[in-house]
Amino acid sequence: MKVYPLIISSILFFTIIFGSCNSNPVRARATGFAYEIVVTMDRDLWDSEAGKAVKADLESVIPGLPQPESAFKITYVTPANFNGLLTYVRNILIVKLDNTRYTKVSLTYENDRWTQGQVVLTMTAPDKESLLEYMKANETNRITKFFTNIEMHRAAEQFGKNYSGEVMENVKSRFNIMLNVPTDITYFRNDENFFWASNNATTGRTDMIVYTFPYTDPNTFTEEYLIAKRDSVLKKNLPGVFPDSYMATESRYNISYTPVTLRGKYCGVLRGQWKMVGDMMGGPFVSHTRLDETNNRVVVVEGFVYAPETNKRNFIRRIEAALYTLRFPGEFDQPAAEPMIPTERAASN
Repeated sequence: MKVYPLIISSILFFTIIFGSCNSNPVRARATGFAYEIVVTMDRDLWDSEAGKAVKADLESVIPGLPQPESAFKITYVTPANFNGLLTYVRNILIVKLDNTRYTKVSLTYENDRWTQGQVVLTMTAPDKESLLEYMKANETNRITKFFTNIEMHRAAEQFGKNYSGEVMENVKSRFNIMLNVPTDITYFRNDENFFWASNNATTGRTDMIVYTFPYTDPNTFTEEYLIAKRDSVLKKNLPGVFPDSYMATESRYNISYTPVTLRGKYCGVLRGQWKMVGDMMGGPFVSHTRLDETNNRVVVVEGFVYAPETNKRNFIRRIEAALYTLRFPGEFDQPAAEPMIPTERAASN
């Protein structure tokens, strides 16, 4: 049995195609918060092993966070009660079983089905057994990745409209790149090859950094190399408040390195936790590393969060979305949210 991917794994997000697949007019903007989803299926399916597998996918733990946090907040509703305001929610998953209509598991999605800015993913299967088999055969949190990509694109698109002018002006002047980050990130320090900015918030502090270095080693785009480079750069440029304290990568917890394709080029995504050596501070970080071929240099953009005793999911995902807006010379006329259209809109087994 061959399984076709719902989304290409090397691409972290793609364009939401505007315009509804439904002929009904769009009535309003979608409601709900980021990383919240309405799931509707029959009650007996929801309570079955197949339904639990779908729920487990959406509640999978986000990698790189100090404490376990679910990828999505789920609101479950039966089909009979799925009406009214619930049809206006931004993220909707519909699961249907019918052995007279379906012979295999399929996934399709629509944009703006009931309201503008909405994505509806429909999952169909002939029975519970085939649905459970499908979920077990695709233990990569496929549904979660799909909706996460959608949310990342939404945020990046919004940063194209509203962003910190201070950061944009400084990184463009210093590094000749464009980067759209949240409007509240206005505190910054600009050094020769290192730029730091922060929202300096008392709750949910979010920082971002940019640094570059010459491309001289073909092994640059590896987890080991980039962690060593990160620690070297941060030790020099981000000292702590105590003597001999400085920022470093926390090696006691899992660190992941994922190659993706952005704007048609290779990008290395490093994700993990940071710590302050000589202090008690720490939190999650995510970085994008790309090769600027024109200038034969490596460009690193990173976001990290300090939010003790607070959930960090939305903080780190918000700054992560900003990283996708990085553009090099020759890309300045491209939109902040990369316009990618998936090669496949459906998956089946």
